Amino acid sequence: MEERKKVRFMGCRQNYRRAKGVPAKLRATCQQNRRYSAEDGTAFAIAARVLSRSIQRSTHVLRQIVLFIGLAPLALSAQAPDGVLTAHLKAIGNAANDVERDSASAVVKRELGAVLSSDSAFSAKFTGVPITRVEAPDGTFRLFTWNVRNDDGSFRYEGFLLVKDHRKHTLYELRDMTDHIDKPATAQLSPENWYGALYYEVVPVKQGGKTWYTLLGWKGASTVETRKVIEVLNVDGRTPKFGAALFNDGRKRSLRMIYGYTAQGSMQLKWMPGRKAIVADHLSPTRPEFAGQPAFMAPDLSFDSWTWDKNHWQYTRDIDLRGTESKPYNTPPKEAR
Repeated sequence: MEERKKVRFMGCRQNYRRAKGVPAKLRATCQQNRRYSAEDGTAFAIAARVLSRSIQRSTHVLRQIVLFIGLAPLALSAQAPDGVLTAHLKAIGNAANDVERDSASAVVKRELGAVLSSDSAFSAKFTGVPITRVEAPDGTFRLFTWNVRNDDGSFRYEGFLLVKDHRKHTLYELRDMTDHIDKPATAQLSPENWYGALYYEVVPVKQGGKTWYTLLGWKGASTVETRKVIEVLNVDGRTPKFGAALFNDGRKRSLRMIYGYTAQGSMQLKWMPGRKAIVADHLSPTRPEFAGQPAFMAPDLSFDSWTWDKNHWQYTRDIDLRGTESKPYNTPPKEAR
């Protein structure tokens, strides 16, 4: 058999077997080449480690990008309802005709209804959304209202009432039936038969173990008449009710108070905690012959109030507001007393 000799090269970590009789020059060349290969391998290993780390970092960054891309639609979808609501509520005011206003209002109703039907109905913030909203101080309900102006100058009102009942909540759509309510001051109403208004304040009062929620509202009626409303909401029964015989003006009891006045003027109607009273501008006709015609009624610079007295709102004429948090008191004209 041909003799083989084992040779170890200094530049490598493995043995190399060569056939007997290989020239020395060739052996040197092999040794030199092997040494170069080892150095190159070391360089390649370093480059590979650097590349591996770069890939790991890139993979981490890529994962973050993929995670962001994956979560972005969820974040956008969470914010989208508020944006849609805001855009279409503004569109109602900017629309050129009834068709455009009705279309925008339908979107508001759909989007708001979807949020109020979800698990986040009571926690949704609606930050920056230009909609009228009041909430019971005890967390019993949330009430959302908005209006749609018609081409003829009249108004239609829309709304949702969200009521909490123990561990569940119920959503009611409010249907404005103003044109079909003959005697609104004495009518017992419901979400399906509602005297539409934009409610801006809620005042809860107690009668025994029962809570009545008194609502203050604005109601544009026509190009010549505007109204303010003191409404009562009861959510204790199987279905919510609007109206209760709690208003005593000394002559009769009404289920709600309605003030009609000229659309060219303004009327104060607000809750004053310091006085524990609802304070209102007193309305008088601009001329005696216009008495009883809301389009010609206006504040006469005197004030009236409603204070809670055990089981009803008691009316007081011509109160003195000097020294309270209101506009300056003015002595009313003699003919207005």
